[in-house]
Amino acid sequence: MATSSDGGNHVSAWRPRVPGVVEVLHAHFTEYAYPMHVHQAWTVLIVDDGAVRYDLDRHRHGTPHDTVSLLPPHVPHNGSPATPDGFRKRVLYLDSSRLGEHLIGAAVDGPDLRDPVLRLRVGQLHTALARPGDELEAESRLTFLGERLRTLLRPQDAVRAPRRDPVVARRLRELLDERVAEGLALDEAGGLLAAHPAHLVRAFSGAYGIAPHQYLMSRRVELARRLLLDGQPPGEVAVAAGFYDQAHLTRHFKRLVGVTPGRYRVGGSASGRTA
Repeated sequence: MATSSDGGNHVSAWRPRVPGVVEVLHAHFTEYAYPMHVHQAWTVLIVDDGAVRYDLDRHRHGTPHDTVSLLPPHVPHNGSPATPDGFRKRVLYLDSSRLGEHLIGAAVDGPDLRDPVLRLRVGQLHTALARPGDELEAESRLTFLGERLRTLLRPQDAVRAPRRDPVVARRLRELLDERVAEGLALDEAGGLLAAHPAHLVRAFSGAYGIAPHQYLMSRRVELARRLLLDGQPPGEVAVAAGFYDQAHLTRHFKRLVGVTPGRYRVGGSASGRTA
């Protein structure tokens, strides 16, 4: 992650290991104004504080708090603060595998999308992208974000009600069970099972009442518990169980077990001595 500050301006940018996401940008600008420019990627913008004023295709637009702005590739736009204290924004840059260029016209006609579900999904995706090791969750959230954007831009293409598919759900669970430590990308699973990633997530969640990324994380924590009780230190357990690092293990372990891996290991050792 690249982070820089210049006066009242602050920027953090990184490229996550999630297919379809070209870049993630979090920024706070007080006075800086973007000149006219273009991107090769789709720009998904939310403003957390303040407001942005921008021109797109010679039309003036703005971004209040409850709006998601979708700026299409190849179309010139600029941007400047619309409030005295500037603005804080979070931006996703997505490639055409997530949003096709056939949607450019619709985005130019209506780039500012006031939709609470969309705004929530963008925020959830940013949270997942900021946590290394949670790429499967980010992929799942990105899949549903793309679906929501396509539905809003082209209502006639709205997603049909999900159909149950227990066979695909079972096969995905078997894949996840085979790769607890190694992990599995959603796009790879879609290729192996000849199913769209969104269908995989919906089928799995419908069959088991839990999303694939939640299932995988619970299996990893289960493996970590066994390794900790075998006496392995948390740092080694994190690697062996497929976590990004020890902090990643600690966050998920405490959420699912209620204590940190270190305290769990000490408690397990004490129980073993008194048994």
